[in-house]
Amino acid sequence: MDRTFAGPHGDAAAEARADRIRSRRVRLVVTLASLSAFGPLTTDMYLPSLPEVARGFGIGASQAQLTLTACLTGLAVGQMIAGPLSDTLGRRRPLLVCLALFVVASAGCALTTSVWELDAARAVQGLTGAGGIVLARAIVRDLYSGNAAARYFSVLAAVQGVAPIAAPLIGGQLLRVAPWRGLFLVLAAIGALMLMAVTLWIPESAAVRAGGSALRATGRALSALVRDRAFVGYALTGGFAMGALFAYISASSFVYEDLFGVSPQVYSLLFGLNSVGIMAASSLNGWLLGRAGVRRMLTTGVVCVAVGGVAVLVAAVLGLGLPAIMPGMFVAVSSIGLIMPNTTALALSDHGSTAGTASALLGLVQFAFGGLMAPVVGLGGVSAVPMAVAMAVLGAASAATWLAVRRVAAPVTR
Repeated sequence: MDRTFAGPHGDAAAEARADRIRSRRVRLVVTLASLSAFGPLTTDMYLPSLPEVARGFGIGASQAQLTLTACLTGLAVGQMIAGPLSDTLGRRRPLLVCLALFVVASAGCALTTSVWELDAARAVQGLTGAGGIVLARAIVRDLYSGNAAARYFSVLAAVQGVAPIAAPLIGGQLLRVAPWRGLFLVLAAIGALMLMAVTLWIPESAAVRAGGSALRATGRALSALVRDRAFVGYALTGGFAMGALFAYISASSFVYEDLFGVSPQVYSLLFGLNSVGIMAASSLNGWLLGRAGVRRMLTTGVVCVAVGGVAVLVAAVLGLGLPAIMPGMFVAVSSIGLIMPNTTALALSDHGSTAGTASALLGLVQFAFGGLMAPVVGLGGVSAVPMAVAMAVLGAASAATWLAVRRVAAPVTR
């Protein structure tokens, strides 16, 4: 009798365990992808309201874009704090602290009474939101490496692609019923939900190191990273591409709404179209990695960002209008879905023991370029040309950097 029923019961128990493992894996990936989407959520939901903020405070476009720069600066600096700390303290504790402070900072943005207060609150919001971005990457690197890591980074990037679509759409629709301050209350609520998800679903993935100086360990790790020519090349390849993306992000609401006269709601739809391209490219990247490899997919991405940027520049300089600008914009923006997962996987492949610091340095480079572009593209007033010049130059720089670094970088085969 025991032999008769042992098989079915054993199969049922094994199937139940497999279901639990699959469920945990799905929760882990979705939570990490949502954490890594903190960047686009924090920046893109706010974009449709930039002209309203400028009018409300009586300031120009460039000064309004400084509120975006403040957030991007916080995102860059915050990664350099949370990432190295996580190499010593583990990933989970710094992540929980960052999320709790993000909720407070987001609510604080809604209570500001001047543009300078908003700048400061946005900087703190970026500083604390950075933990989600850098630690999501570090956790993936703790668990996977090589092509497997690139596939998971592609999954994260594909889910991240939903955030740039949803964020401006949500922001545009909220502006119908609430002032721009309401957007920050929504961000606070999202932060609270993520705090709950991490508490319930994200285990510790890195060992907590006892003793020693965290500062000295971080210094040694950073020194090794900046001497690694391949790592620096991957970081700059992704950084230049992110600079091109943020040139578009920071200028697009003024170009679309003030120059071409579209509404905040139509702007959010056009913005979402380009974000669909990022999501599709990320999914395609994950599917083709086994056949084409990380290096070839990255080469395709940098060619696309360079060609797309030049196409935008030609259309803008010739004054051909929004329909002529959109195709090149779509190609350049979509290429991010091919560039970022692969530069991240390549950069972190040889730095598993210091994945938090390496991930932080990657983020610092990316958001530093993004933060620099936000006020620069606003200096030309309401014009598509500064944005187009920045996209073309930075796209070409990304491609040139990758062509140089691929000669010294070993291929990733795992």
